[in-house]
Amino acid sequence: MDFASSFAHALTPDSLATLALLVGLELVLGIDNVLVISIVVARLPDHRRNRARLIGLGIALVARLLFVAGAFWLVHLTHPIIPGWPVSWRDVVLIAGGLFLIWKAVKEIHCVVEMKDEEFHGPVASAFRMAILQIVLLDIVFSLDSVITAVGLTNNLLIISIAVIISFMVVIAYARPIGEFIIKRPTLKILALAFLVSIGITIFLEGLHQEVARTYIYLPMGFALLIEMLNMRYAANNRRRNGNSSGIR
Repeated sequence: MDFASSFAHALTPDSLATLALLVGLELVLGIDNVLVISIVVARLPDHRRNRARLIGLGIALVARLLFVAGAFWLVHLTHPIIPGWPVSWRDVVLIAGGLFLIWKAVKEIHCVVEMKDEEFHGPVASAFRMAILQIVLLDIVFSLDSVITAVGLTNNLLIISIAVIISFMVVIAYARPIGEFIIKRPTLKILALAFLVSIGITIFLEGLHQEVARTYIYLPMGFALLIEMLNMRYAANNRRRNGNSSGIR
């Protein structure tokens, strides 16, 4: 199917509905991306964080589009590496990515709790490159499943590419404000890290062919986030009330 045919096919009602579904899928996975990016760049100086986000996401976008271009080859990564041994390259990537995400999140939780992350230390250039590398590598882990799932929904690579680009534009637009909001609030940061631990465990289990519905992760974490937002609202109202009382006196 050439580009013109793919574009014409992408404008049909069924294809637009598929596009909307894929964008929704990519945005759900984008939540993981935003949290990972927020944590990865947190150690950088303020003036380097946004640049690291943009460069990391730009490289990750190119990598994901390359995945889409080779999507039908990518599906073969689900085949066993050795006949008779139920482990594929996809499983290896998911197991390694899940373990790395768990290690990274637990390490960051320790740093927050022990108050070891309040100031930046070390060579900036090295930390900057490492932040970009981690953003790209973790996005590749997230991309693997999303692209394979997308190919299962449609064989029109143009639709998949458009969905990927739209979702990345949303992530780029909201990564900075969400990231800075989380970084400035230790409780939210710990909650986000706990969420990443859960995601890491889920990815690891998927690599072991133990499927875990993401609903069981997103709903409890969403409820915990709602409780924390209410708590933050109460604290803000309490400070304002006490401030007004002090002014009256």
